[in-house]
Amino acid sequence: MIIAGGGTGGHLFPGIAIAEEFLQRNRNDQILFVGTNRGIEKKVLGDLGFLLQTIDIEGIKGKKWRKSMAALLRIPRSLIQSFRIIRRFSPALVIGVGGYASGPVVLTARLLGIPTAIAEQNALPGLTNRILGRMVNRIFVSFAQTEQYFRADKVVVSGNPIRQRFFAEMKRPERQNRPFTILVFGGSQGAHAINRAVLEALDDMEPLRDHLQIIHQTGSKDRDAVAKAYEAKGVTAEVLPFIMDMAAAYQRADLLICRAGATSIAEITAAGKAAILIPFPFAVEDHQTKNAEVLVQAGAAEMIPEKELTGARLAAAIKRYYESPACIREMESRSAGLGNVRAAADIIDACLALVQQGTKMGEAHG
Repeated sequence: MIIAGGGTGGHLFPGIAIAEEFLQRNRNDQILFVGTNRGIEKKVLGDLGFLLQTIDIEGIKGKKWRKSMAALLRIPRSLIQSFRIIRRFSPALVIGVGGYASGPVVLTARLLGIPTAIAEQNALPGLTNRILGRMVNRIFVSFAQTEQYFRADKVVVSGNPIRQRFFAEMKRPERQNRPFTILVFGGSQGAHAINRAVLEALDDMEPLRDHLQIIHQTGSKDRDAVAKAYEAKGVTAEVLPFIMDMAAAYQRADLLICRAGATSIAEITAAGKAAILIPFPFAVEDHQTKNAEVLVQAGAAEMIPEKELTGARLAAAIKRYYESPACIREMESRSAGLGNVRAAADIIDACLALVQQGTKMGEAHG
């Protein structure tokens, strides 16, 4: 199988979850990732033991016309590179996981008659997947609301696949008799707006300070300033530039304050956690807001747009949840109802069925 795409963790890590599930079925099977030299895949896949080949492709949307034209001129070269990779590797299936690297590879595979699929992590599909959705055999979506953008007979509402390691960590015994714990994070680089608002909220939460514990992923730039602010205000906090064991942090948390990227949403629902979501306002086509709205409509989360984010509003929300454990439990239940811990397994089941279907058709024509 070829898994094409990446660029960001939101695209790559679901692909890794799919790959791990595929190999769990048969260790003798082979997987090749195809991405770019600029994406996160270049840094991550080698350490995990996966093969990566790259193509020369760039995104087009949102660029000035000169850069858009330069990106368009790379497409023929990327198609030739994709053709060579596919002919050499000879996959039974090609699946695109989003990001512009997936486009040429999935398109080439389709033209060669190889079964193809795409996985869409966000509630609002990206441009590449909207185009590919017209030609692939299967479309795996994270949210039922996404089905409207594609042909219904192609769509499988699978959920967003998460690595089994996450679930293994979640099964560890939970500590008892702990204070009300808030997990704050804004992606791997942190989120300055969230960091600032949380610190501002502390002034309005003085009566709760002795009852709170905060785990805060700040990003490297804000780490020292945030740690000093917690210390000055006498708040118990673990302040980290990056949290390696996110599953353990989720397990300890009663309430999350975070962005609404596709991977975060998948982890929140898989873990069954209550959350205050603050979507990144500059995400492409504001897709984080669309992701957050799915949880809000289900009663699994509250959303605060960043333009409305203040310390006072955040403090009021935290106090409301602290004083209402029943509300937290209800949100957790609704959150868990949105997740699918079998997402990767369901995708592989559908992919294997697709390959078998293609093999039978080939035998019939032969």
